[in-house]
Amino acid sequence: IKQEGMDARLVLQVHDERVLEIPKGEQERIGSLVQEEMEGAYDLSPVPLKVDIRYGRNWFV
Repeated sequence: IKQEGMDARLVLQVHDERVLEIPKGEQERIGSLVQEEMEGAYDLSPVPLKVDIRYGRNWFV
């Protein structure tokens, strides 16, 4: 994220879940980057590693 000049902060990591604080307007850009990096982190062929991205106004959404 920093290498791409993006402003986001990882605030929580539990098992395979990540919670980030992302400025308004950057959700799609940062979400795409995070999804791409997480799905390509390890090759589990032939099983695909799928990542779901969700956005909310707070951590409870």
